[in-house]
Formats: sequence, structure tokens, C-alpha cells
Amino acid sequence: MIKQKIGVLMVLGLLLLGSFSSLIDLQPTQAASTDPTLTAIKKRGYMVLGVSADYPPYEFHKTINGEDKIVGFDIALARQIAKDIGVELHIKEMGFDSLLGSLKTGKADMIVSAMTPTPERKKEVAFSDSYLTVGQSVIVRKDDVDKYQSVMDFKGDKVGVQKQTTQETVAKDEMAGAQIVSLEKVTDLILNLQQKKFAGVVVEEPVAAAYVQSNSALALSKVKFTNSDYDCAVAVSKDAPAYLAAVNKTIRRVKKNGQFAEWRKEANAQMLTKQNFFQGYGSYFLKGTGITIILTIIGVFFGSLLGTLLALMKRAKNKIAKAIAIVYIQYFRGTPLLVQVFMIYFGTQILHLNVSAFASAAIALSLNSGAYVSEVIRSGIESVAQGQSEAARSLGLSQKQTMRLVVLPQAIKTILPALGNEFISLLKESAIVSVIGVGELMFQTSVVQGSSFKPFLPLVITSLIYFVLTLLLSLLLKYFEKKLHAKDSLNKANG
Repeated sequence: MIKQKIGVLMVLGLLLLGSFSSLIDLQPTQAASTDPTLTAIKKRGYMVLGVSADYPPYEFHKTINGEDKIVGFDIALARQIAKDIGVELHIKEMGFDSLLGSLKTGKADMIVSAMTPTPERKKEVAFSDSYLTVGQSVIVRKDDVDKYQSVMDFKGDKVGVQKQTTQETVAKDEMAGAQIVSLEKVTDLILNLQQKKFAGVVVEEPVAAAYVQSNSALALSKVKFTNSDYDCAVAVSKDAPAYLAAVNKTIRRVKKNGQFAEWRKEANAQMLTKQNFFQGYGSYFLKGTGITIILTIIGVFFGSLLGTLLALMKRAKNKIAKAIAIVYIQYFRGTPLLVQVFMIYFGTQILHLNVSAFASAAIALSLNSGAYVSEVIRSGIESVAQGQSEAARSLGLSQKQTMRLVVLPQAIKTILPALGNEFISLLKESAIVSVIGVGELMFQTSVVQGSSFKPFLPLVITSLIYFVLTLLLSLLLKYFEKKLHAKDSLNKANG
């Protein structure tokens, strides 16, 4: 009887232990079924992909049926991940070195841009399983293909690599004696190679093959690296285990069923499709020009309002207002516009304000312009003789009336030429905002460079567009100056 009781207790104990073990096994699965990132994505109904779409065949622009589309096998993978999760895919473009920052600050939910999970990157974000393993190649000019047979042949020569990539690491580790030059865009690297400023360019094998196929003046060097094979993976936030699990599930399936291999073939076919340059890419330049003009108008308008206010604050008797104006002007004139753009774009996200790239660019240009315009207006006001203000005040005009009716009308003659130069500078400086993915003229130029495999021609077209825009603005300012001087002369004649 005792033995039976002991036996029953043992069976019960084993059953309880099994149940407990099952609970332990199930707990991680249940915990990983959702996370804040995945919940937020499903709630809003779309997933934001951060990408630098100038890297064919991974991701690049293509005009299909008259419509601009971002294609490539990275994009196809991202669309499938979004589809499996049950949401739409929204693509947000920016420079490659801005991608990790966009992921960490919540501007993007995922990065699929031929990114390798290096130890340094793993400290900042989480990576999926590898979806592609690729080697590294060196592109050289066809005439130099026999000259460069090994890594040592580049000793003393300049070799180009894309900034913050595995190619940069490989080149620095294995190309001893070569001068490694890091640039942001592959198109700039190829342009330097064509202009004989670089002896070679280190890029991933699929990209190298694409450029060589598209340009008969280029060739693949026979150089072999010791450690050249690297994995490409999807990057997500560190605190998103369920999201990462969903990404890995899709990757495993598309690799196993051959779907990813089909995407690669499709991307290669799209990349090598021939089309008339202006028919295929003319719309990009038009779109970029329009956005550049809009940004400049916004920057000029709000910059002028802010600049006028700051100029008056700096001349005010109130010490607090004067101090605020001085600090503001010194800060925005003393820091690069590029830094200000990044601070507004990423800083607003940290404050939980989801400000778009375009809005961030418009704000940065307006704030920066305001600091410079304020000094132009202040110097114009101070150029008016003090006797003019004294005479107006003696006639009974208030300080505000004196400024509005007497000082500012006379100051405009001095202000307008300098203000015109500031507006022209703003038009050209708007090119900086391309780093956060604003589709202005310089951004569209980079898109065309990457898609057409013609690094130089788009730059020539863009330079001509900027020249025409600045020329028109200069002529417009001269027209207003003449009108102003004519009116002033008439007033003196009637005097």
C-alpha cells in the first residue's frame, strides 16, 4: 500500500515537473509574440523602411510605366516582410551614414540596405539572420587591369571606399600602403575612378558587376581579399524581439523556397534595362528643382521675418531680449548648417515629435537664414544717419513710427543687395538637406547617378539648373533695385 502511494506521488511529481517545464518552454514564445515596436507598426498599419536607394542591384530608382519606383532585391525582401506582418511598406530615403541614426531615433522601423552586422553596429541595433553572403571586389579602369593584380599593387595609390561600410574595413585591413579615401556615395567613388583620381574602388561583388556591365571603360581587378565574405542582414531596434522573429521567419522562407534568388534575377534585369536618359530621368530633375525652389521660398520668407525680429531685438534696450538675439545669432552662424539639419531632424524625434524630413529641412533653413538676415538688416538700419531718427522724433513720431516710416524705407537700399546675396546662398545651401532624404535637386541628382550609372552627366545638368535659378534670382533682385532707385530719385525731384 505504501509502495503504491509512493508510486502515485512519483507519477504526480513527474506530471507536475513536465507541466512546469512546458510552461517554461512556452513562456519565451508567448513573451516574444509581441513587443512595443511590432505593436506600434500593426496599430498604424504600415512599416517604415530606411534605405539609401543609390546602390543597384540592392536598391535603386527606376522609371517604370512613367512612374518613379524604388526597386531592387532588398526592397522586394522588405515588402515581403511587411506583407507577412500584415502592414504596408513606407520607404524613407536618406544617406547611408544616417540610417542607423534614423533607426535608433524611431524615424525608421527597419533598415535593409546591404548592411553587414559588424560588432560595432551590433552594440547599437539588432540584426536578423543573414539573407545574403557576398564577397568584395575592386573596380579599376580597363587600361589598368593588368597593373593591379594583388592588394600590394595599390601601394602608394588612392583607393576609394564607401564611408562606414565593410568595404572600408576590408580595405584598411588588407590594402597595406594604399591611401584609403572614404566617401558617402558609390557614384562619387566611380566618378573619382573615371577621372583617374583613384586607382581602384572597393565595393560588393553584385555592385561591382553592375558597374562593369554598364561601363566598358571599367573592369574587375583580379585582386582577392583574405576576409572578403560578409553577411547582409536586416537591422531593427534592440528592444524588438518579436519584430526580429517575424523578420527572420520571412528570411528563412524566401531563401528556402528560392524566392530571394528570383528577386535577385529580377533586380539585375531591371538594372540593365536601357532607356533614353532624358525620357527616363528628366522628371527627377524637374521634381528636384521644384522642391528646391519651394524650400528656398520658405527659408527666405520665414528667415526674413525672423531676421527682422532678431535685428530689432539686438538693438533693443531690454538686456534680456538683446542677449537672446546675440546668443541665437552667434550659435546659428557659428555652427554648420549640416549639424543644424541633423539636430532638428533627429532631435525632434527624441522629443517624440515626428517631424518629416521636408519640414525639418524647412525649419533648419529658416532658422539658419534668420541669423544671417538679422545682421544684414541690422547693418542696413545702422547705415541710416542718426540725424534722420532725431528729426523724426522731433516732429512727434514715436520710436516705432520712426523705425517704420523713416529708418526702414531708407535702409532698404542698403539691405536689398546683401539680402539678395543671402537668398542666392540659401538656394545653393539647400542641397545640404539631401542627407536626410529630402528630394531636392541634389538628392535627385544622386538618384539619377546611381540608377543611370552615369556619375558625371547628372552633375553637369544640375549645375546648369542651379546657374539658371541663381541668374533668374539675380535679375529679379536687380529689377527691384532699379525700381527702388527710380522711386527714390522721383521723391528727391519732387522734394
